[in-house]
Amino acid sequence: MAALLVPLSVTAASAQPYAATRDQGLVRLTDAKHQVSVAVAPGVGNVAVEMTVKGQQVLQWPYSSVDEFKAKPRLSGIPFMGPWANRLDEQAFYANGRRFPFDMELGNVRGQIPIHGFLSYTDQWKVLEAKADASSAWVTSRLEFYRHPLWMKQFPFAHTIEMTYRLQGGLLEVRTRIENLSSDPMPVSVGFHPYFQLTDSTRDDWTISVGARTHWVLAQPTKLPTGETQPITQVFPDPAAASLKDHDLDHVFGDLVRDSSGGAVMTVKGKSQQLDVIVGPNYRAMVIYAPKPQPGSAQNRNFICFEPMVGITNAMNLAHKGLYKELQSIPPGGVWQESFWVRPRGF
Repeated sequence: MAALLVPLSVTAASAQPYAATRDQGLVRLTDAKHQVSVAVAPGVGNVAVEMTVKGQQVLQWPYSSVDEFKAKPRLSGIPFMGPWANRLDEQAFYANGRRFPFDMELGNVRGQIPIHGFLSYTDQWKVLEAKADASSAWVTSRLEFYRHPLWMKQFPFAHTIEMTYRLQGGLLEVRTRIENLSSDPMPVSVGFHPYFQLTDSTRDDWTISVGARTHWVLAQPTKLPTGETQPITQVFPDPAAASLKDHDLDHVFGDLVRDSSGGAVMTVKGKSQQLDVIVGPNYRAMVIYAPKPQPGSAQNRNFICFEPMVGITNAMNLAHKGLYKELQSIPPGGVWQESFWVRPRGF
């Protein structure tokens, strides 16, 4: 990836520990003291495509340029999923007691089991500011959902989304703010699908810690929650130290273990490297996706996805059926916001 050289903030580089620069379709945030750099592609879904820690890339993003990514995008880096995340059990969603069927002829919703919404690669994000000061570097972008008739046809709740990536003290914060501009309460079922990797070891050497108490049982092969739950120990006998080589994961977890500030932590550890993903209290669920390598396949499975979710898979429709009690909604004129953080250690 080409170096980004154009400063967005007018500061002396030698005196400023943080910087925000822009070039070739990317905004790069740097934390010189902790040797952390993050690159964001606002024109392709506002995806964070790079996070390097002392020169080591901890996001899987198999592209050499933004143009290559834009030409043939697929889930990688830190993509946003909206207006719903993960799977729905029919070509419709439920909100406020009503069924909203998708218009499948529009082409932006696909499949008998619609998945991941339709915003992951949009070029409609607009950068509001990209700045740095003595304490952090950040970029804030805005998506005006309500301006797009084909989007509103599928999800008729007028709203805006603002996302801020902030580097501070060696941590990356990803903050999302959603404002409901419509006259009805708006259900919130968005999430992120980050692809993390460690460079000091391979997947089979990694240990994970899962800060959750409950596993949502999934129907097969649809991978939709049945409504049944079980203790997490049915999946991980020791949730604090599970060997990834023993698991083929595409699982949904809830009842997250919170600290005094409301944060819940998921961790992947290699030989010395470690990544902690910390989610704020309005992220009520975590999907963990880490499929085992297939024999004879060249596909790179050297990653783990800790996916911060506002609700579990199929949250809106399960709530309508009375099988899910934690669906969040935004009142008319109201705002929902929350953050998750990526904390590298041992690099």
